[in-house]
Amino acid sequence: MGAAGRDSRYAQHDGEAPTWYEASARTHPTWPVLKDDLRTDVCVIGGGYTGLSCALHLAERGHRVVLLEARRVGNGASGRNGGQLGSGHRRDQPTLERELGGERARLLWLLAEEAKALVRDRIARHGIECDLKPGIAIAAHRPRHARALAHEAAHLNARYGYDRIEVLDRAALRTEVASEDFHGGLLDRGAGHLHPLDYARGLARAASEAGVDIHEGTPVTGLAPGAPCTVTAGPHTVTADAAVLACNGYLDALDPGFGHRVMPINNFILATEPLGEERARALIPNDVAVVDTRFVVNYFRLSADGRLLFGGGETASSRLPADPGPLVRRCMLRIFPQLADVSVDHVWGGTLAITRTRMPSIGRLAGGLYYGQGYSGHGVALATLGGALIAEAIAGTFERFDVFARLPQPPFPGGRFLRWPTLALALAYGALRDRL
Repeated sequence: MGAAGRDSRYAQHDGEAPTWYEASARTHPTWPVLKDDLRTDVCVIGGGYTGLSCALHLAERGHRVVLLEARRVGNGASGRNGGQLGSGHRRDQPTLERELGGERARLLWLLAEEAKALVRDRIARHGIECDLKPGIAIAAHRPRHARALAHEAAHLNARYGYDRIEVLDRAALRTEVASEDFHGGLLDRGAGHLHPLDYARGLARAASEAGVDIHEGTPVTGLAPGAPCTVTAGPHTVTADAAVLACNGYLDALDPGFGHRVMPINNFILATEPLGEERARALIPNDVAVVDTRFVVNYFRLSADGRLLFGGGETASSRLPADPGPLVRRCMLRIFPQLADVSVDHVWGGTLAITRTRMPSIGRLAGGLYYGQGYSGHGVALATLGGALIAEAIAGTFERFDVFARLPQPPFPGGRFLRWPTLALALAYGALRDRL
């Protein structure tokens, strides 16, 4: 990474150098390893946003819930992501209208709006300190992208009454992001950003206080759907009326047959050294989060202690690279060449999951098994909502759950294993188009 990056540290999993989120987290709670066989109403597998939200909502409805996490709560994408609380879905509303019809597209928009409200409500209700701040700027990498964003903003206002978006020309965007790389964009004041690990741990605390029996360091090694379901974790079992697979990009060997519908991909973030108030605010004067329109997106924002948190680069692989620092730093310097002299204190990677349609994969299988995954970069809001909808379905109300469960969930071409080289080629082609 050169002289400016000599002090960088790369974090992949527990036991290695921490992510900046781990290093700056307000609390460091722990929960015990599973040491007994248990009988419960619902067993939730996975301690990320989907699992925690589902467990919390179920406990509030009076269900007995056991949650099993292989490592630590928030260890996966929920504690490693860019922290953006975005509006809508990965697919824009005009596309959803063409593919699904106006009524279904409207339901999806309303649920996405509810997802943001649900996150804010949980933060307020449980006193979760996670640096929640308003605003996301969407920065157009090409002039044609700026024109498309302006049309999208007009469409959202006219058809959905969403008036929280301001269209920015190139000069106006420069007042939000000190970079010559962009040609205009949008400012979404109805979106926001937060400290994702503090948010995950806040949900876990709320769930525990509501009665959820949380166990960390408890990898699930077997799953037998049925009436009841049997979940095996080492020498112990959890017997439950229903089980929830909330593993997202970490499904691994637990795949009950739908894993070909989701693709785990790796994404990377760095945290610079503290820049100081003046230099930090010179980069992003109004402290909004930013995402650009590249095929392989860059996303960035300021931390509470005045660092630049910058995400960029993706790999389609079952393994994380040895050190993605040089890749992410190159992405950062394309946008902010004025940071060439800045050191990097933390670099980390994590695995998220995408779907072929880039819409969430939420549903149920025979034998009392439910799942929520594949949020495709919109997980802060949509995974929180997904957990709530799964809880509703388990409690017997399927109407809102079915809005997502009935979405097309086509498989990736190539099956479980050959899909990897196919996506790797697509990412490489997209990255090449970004540079041309």
